[in-house]
Amino acid sequence: QVEEVLNDGRRIITFRNGTKKEISADKRMTTISFFNGDIKKIMPDQRVIYYYADTQTTHTAYPDGLEVLQFPNNQIEKFYPDGTQEIVFPDHTVKHLYSDGLKETFFPDGTVVKVKKNGDKIVIFSNGQKEIHTGQFKRREYPDGTVKTVFSNGRQKTKYSTGTVQIKDEEGNIILDKK
Repeated sequence: QVEEVLNDGRRIITFRNGTKKEISADKRMTTISFFNGDIKKIMPDQRVIYYYADTQTTHTAYPDGLEVLQFPNNQIEKFYPDGTQEIVFPDHTVKHLYSDGLKETFFPDGTVVKVKKNGDKIVIFSNGQKEIHTGQFKRREYPDGTVKTVFSNGRQKTKYSTGTVQIKDEEGNIILDKK
């Protein structure tokens, strides 16, 4: 290895394989340029930024435990110390994965999808409608108060905002129409 001390106080160490390590004059920042094109920076605030040349991906590790991956397609993934993960997709869709198993996805059009650990799903649409999916039923709730439920056996129940209740059997035949 070869070590140089520059006039401004920086030190550059060059290793036999071509890797270079540069240490700032105040010794607060270190940059390592690897022979394969990767670059690792240790910043004065103790952030560690690693750039992977092959995949053009940057990984930043913060002193508080937060880790952030930035991909060349502009996708960003954040890993929090509490186990939460956040993914921001190139189309600006944002997905949160919580350590308790809950998943939330926020779409650019305002739609929100929540999936619980047990698989139950709630979809809140930007037009005010809401859908609930469970193993037993799928229900859509409309802003006017109408609620339509389709049960896993195929039976349907619709309660209109007027108070009318309509029930259909598995084949779609009306078996109750009560006002």
